[in-house]
Amino acid sequence: MRLKHAASRLLLALLLTAPATGAALAYDRAAASAPLQFRITEGRTENAFHQEGDIAAHLLLSSGTRPRVLVAFPAGNSGVGVWFEDTTTPVQWTLGEVKGERRREAGKPWNGIVATARIDAQRLVVRDAVLGSVRVLRDYQLGQPYPAETAASPEVTDTAIRWKRDRLDGAPGYAIALEVENGRFTRDGGKIVLLGAPAGEPLRLRIHASTGETPLTPFDAAGLLNEHATADTRSRQALQFLSYHEKFLAGSWRFDTYFGRDTLMSVRLLMPVLQPEAVEAGIGAVLARLAPDGEVAHEEDIGEFAVLRHRKERNNASATPIYDYTMIDDDYMLPPVAAAWLLEDARGHERARAFLATSGEGGRPGDALVRNLLFVAGRSQAFADEPVFRNLIALKPDKPVGQWRDSNEGLGRGRYPYDVNVVWMPAALRAIGGFLDSGLLDAYASAEDRMRLRAAAARADAWERQAAELFTVRLPHARAAEQVRAYAAGVGVADRAALESLGDGELAFAALALDAQGRPVPVLHSDEGFRLLFGQPDAQSLARDVGNLMRPFPAGLMTDAGLLVANPAYADREVWPRLGSAAYHGTVVWAWQQAVLAAGLQRQLARDDLPAEVRTALGDAQARLWRAIRAADAVRTSELWSWSYRDGRYQVEPFGAQGAHEDESNAAQLWSTVFLALPPPDAAKAANPGKEK
Repeated sequence: MRLKHAASRLLLALLLTAPATGAALAYDRAAASAPLQFRITEGRTENAFHQEGDIAAHLLLSSGTRPRVLVAFPAGNSGVGVWFEDTTTPVQWTLGEVKGERRREAGKPWNGIVATARIDAQRLVVRDAVLGSVRVLRDYQLGQPYPAETAASPEVTDTAIRWKRDRLDGAPGYAIALEVENGRFTRDGGKIVLLGAPAGEPLRLRIHASTGETPLTPFDAAGLLNEHATADTRSRQALQFLSYHEKFLAGSWRFDTYFGRDTLMSVRLLMPVLQPEAVEAGIGAVLARLAPDGEVAHEEDIGEFAVLRHRKERNNASATPIYDYTMIDDDYMLPPVAAAWLLEDARGHERARAFLATSGEGGRPGDALVRNLLFVAGRSQAFADEPVFRNLIALKPDKPVGQWRDSNEGLGRGRYPYDVNVVWMPAALRAIGGFLDSGLLDAYASAEDRMRLRAAAARADAWERQAAELFTVRLPHARAAEQVRAYAAGVGVADRAALESLGDGELAFAALALDAQGRPVPVLHSDEGFRLLFGQPDAQSLARDVGNLMRPFPAGLMTDAGLLVANPAYADREVWPRLGSAAYHGTVVWAWQQAVLAAGLQRQLARDDLPAEVRTALGDAQARLWRAIRAADAVRTSELWSWSYRDGRYQVEPFGAQGAHEDESNAAQLWSTVFLALPPPDAAKAANPGKEK
């Protein structure tokens, strides 16, 4: 770990352990409002969420032939889970009541839930229980062993089984217990077996799960959203469960913690409907976790996962958070997102000076923001001096990931991402110019630093134009049609509408990335939505790029199940299976990417410099996109979903429901709630008659 990262961890540790201020100080856990409770069923998994003051828990009951009980806690990104051996026939959980449960042991608080449930099984064999960091539970779910020192031994009686252990540094840890009302636990050789009642009725269980990790401070509904948010109860509930004064959580259950990119993009899209304190909590959490050189932290290792890292790398049991700076896109997202609040939003602009001057043991947000702006400015110099591919922003050495498509195959094995170079860098440079013009940086940047920043801001237009040229893919019509026809046959979908949509001219689109030799990776992708939301393309480019996205798959990205995030039809055949419908960033649908495009189209339609035919094309694209969004309403708060093709139509399939899927989706995902700020265009027009959107 680099020295600068160690310094950043110390800086943030001081900041996060300082006395709470503002809204967080005013929050009284003992006087919390009524519990937030809601449920989401996805595929074979029932998800139950419970938030009540110092308790926040997400219970998952997985049915089918791989039964599972899992509870994830935002506190410390911790969790507990019991996995059963595969059953010969599918079993079905039925969830009853879920309540909060608090207790104290040795003067220390433990917070959790107790739930009742039934399962229609007469015999279940316990495979194992895992207690500790959600990061460890997540790895175990993917087939990896958990660290030996985190193992917990079961205590077994005829009617109950319980696992409990302290955290590795001696702090209060984790516990889960299953109590059976009409069955019994027994041992069969080296295995623990749960047997049902002779009458054959479903097993009735009581599940207790708790954590000793320090709880977070939730926003209540009134402190989170303003009156402009849409009346989508499920999205409101998911957002509230994921929102805390200390930070926003990326998603539950697998990402019950801070992610820099997720926070930035979610705050930006939700900004019109968030209360000011919530916007500043999100931006403040990102600024607090910056590295000394200004890089944005992608993820944090906290709680017992931090202890595990310190034990392995430094031979101590410290729980000081460790921050990961592998990602590169969030470094360039911060300036335009901060500018959207502090410069462009009237509420944020009014509060900007006070927010940037907030003092704390970790320093002022204004100082942190300038560190990031100087980092961006420095990274823009090489390509400005010599606009060749090797001077673009690349993934870090020896890292296969670096932006939101952070699975190993997500960028098609590219090294220079399109979004970072063609969207985020130019947007960041323009934001730097805006901050300089506002005078907000005068108290934090020296005269010399302001000169460096001004020189960088002047590079924005040339950078965008020259970078975009390097990413352009051009295919003759015959070659494009041949690729689409072959790909459709390979994945078993119809090709007629797709082929007709290609017309008869050359196909030109932006590559997903450049490879290590600077060659475009010819994968059509949804990241064009970022350019619509943060840039101002010329009319010709705008019409072309939106047209490419909206073509029917597999010529474009549109399906009945939603807008796909990638289409490898135009790439070599060896790429096709790596970006298929079972791949995390393949031909699948991510809710927030649809939201980015919806917001981008809305922004472009607000322009007054577009020809009538381009406006008409954008309006048609907007209508088609929203039809697809509505069609997948049942999974709208999910992280992502896949599809199957039957009877000539694409059908929504929960991601992770099939054994071939490489992971599973979160039922509540932060950036999947952003439609709270995006009413459908017909609803928006009804609310604002006479105003063209």
